Amino acid sequence: MTALLRYQAALLLRSQRWLPPFLLYAVFLGVSVQGGQPVLDSLGYAAAALLPVAAWLVRICVTQEPPAARTVVAAAAGPVRAHLAAVLAGLGAAVVSGTAATTVVTLISAPVSADHQQRIPLPEACAAGLLAALTCALLGTAVGALTAWPVLRSPGRAVPALLLSALLALVVAGSPAQAAVSGLVTGSHSATVRPPLLPLAAAVLLTAAAVAVACVLTSRRSP
Repeated sequence: MTALLRYQAALLLRSQRWLPPFLLYAVFLGVSVQGGQPVLDSLGYAAAALLPVAAWLVRICVTQEPPAARTVVAAAAGPVRAHLAAVLAGLGAAVVSGTAATTVVTLISAPVSADHQQRIPLPEACAAGLLAALTCALLGTAVGALTAWPVLRSPGRAVPALLLSALLALVVAGSPAQAAVSGLVTGSHSATVRPPLLPLAAAVLLTAAAVAVACVLTSRRSP
């Protein structure tokens, strides 16, 4: 798996296809997050924006190989492991982006509640923001895995499905991503830092199930 992950990561970096989602994420944060804003609110924005970015990165990773190269890698390592490595490479890129964004947002934001009347401890806020970002990255990975090959083959259906699924994952009540982000926003109003541990656990289970489905289908469908 280590060699496969390095291979997928090298493909992603050299193709420069990561630039559009990365730039979109940076532009969104630059517009929506300003220095001096309440830290938990800003971390909520950063985590929420990471979900569609993670889905996009996963889609890039699972579709970036030419069919011939995919066949060779699948023959050498097995189709399930090859596809899993591609999904994990996308997740890794999203986690790195989310970690960097969370760190920067924490440093430029004000350690205060939404009404600027109470102090928020920055280390605890940063930790909660990282957990929320990881939750959204995992949900984005699940969305990307289920809206790309081998689950959906046609880009005409896959791309709208990705966008719609990412939106629903952020706004539907009961979604781990929605719970993690709303927990940060609610905590900003009450001046309480609540680490989103339960949403993170739910995101891990949902993502594992989604990736497992995609990997099983990989061994049954040709590119």
